[in-house]
Amino acid sequence: MNDTKILMGHGSGGMMTHELIEGLFLRYFDNLWLRQQSDSVLLKLSGRNLAFTTDSFVVDPVFFPGGNIGKLAVAGTVNDLSVSGAVPRYLSVGFVLEEGLLLEHLEIIVKSMAQEAAKAGIFIVTGDTKVVEKGKCDKIFINTSGVGEVKEEYFAISSGEKIQPGDKIIINGGIAEHGMAIMAARNDLNISTEILSDCASLNGLIKEILKVSGNVRFMRDPTRGGLATVLSELVQKKPFGIRIDEKKLTVEDAVRGICEMLGFDPLYVANEGKVVIVVPASDAASVVEAMKKHPLGRKTAVIGEVTAEHPGKAWLETSVGGKRMIEMLSGQQLPRIC
Repeated sequence: MNDTKILMGHGSGGMMTHELIEGLFLRYFDNLWLRQQSDSVLLKLSGRNLAFTTDSFVVDPVFFPGGNIGKLAVAGTVNDLSVSGAVPRYLSVGFVLEEGLLLEHLEIIVKSMAQEAAKAGIFIVTGDTKVVEKGKCDKIFINTSGVGEVKEEYFAISSGEKIQPGDKIIINGGIAEHGMAIMAARNDLNISTEILSDCASLNGLIKEILKVSGNVRFMRDPTRGGLATVLSELVQKKPFGIRIDEKKLTVEDAVRGICEMLGFDPLYVANEGKVVIVVPASDAASVVEAMKKHPLGRKTAVIGEVTAEHPGKAWLETSVGGKRMIEMLSGQQLPRIC
């Protein structure tokens, strides 16, 4: 690592985050399980196949169109388990509360967590609460950890080790909605069409995907760093490349407008209700059909494919006929969006 201090970019989910993980955390914590570096670690415990994950949420503002920090904390952890092929079972919740936080606001957050957990079929079974002096945190920070069960045949999904040229890349709708909903709320933008965060638990949708295809090669939710960072991570040091068709990507008009106004690239903006899936070409049609029947997958589309060309690289075929390399987010784009 070349930096001497922690910067906001170290929490972006992009290149600086990877440098922090590889250059510091892995150097001291290195072990067989941590080297998986997936959204959930896959464990074998007393004959059971388990997935385990943890995440912390520090979003600003804590209430935003389409959700709040509580709903986000539950859905985000459910999704990290689900994209590993696991069935989410149990959650822990840790609260860091700032002195002065309104109890009515805390109740709204806790109630939304209970509602989202019930919707996802997961139980909040343990937790912790700390209170710090006013000014020592921003209203509320939440940590959630989750445990789920996973079939052994799904163990390769989180690593993508079975991906092959010709496989299709699918996403369940428009990108950049969560990040732009946060930015609109944070900056009190006066826009004619309200942008809602796509924050949602995806385990129901993923269950339908796994019903129709036993050959899912990879799944990941494109949160911090957006779709571009997921694709860049996926091809790093791999013998294949990825081609994405910009004309197949959905970016809603209101989202695109705010991105253009504020100078953000939708490819790098966080999502909280999207899943990127890689499946064999032979399974793509049935997977898309199943996803479109689910409320969270109505705008599902095949957006690209895995290719033998440009191994280790991802690129975008633009709507005007050009090509653009897709690289991992460098530095900071959006602070505290999840």
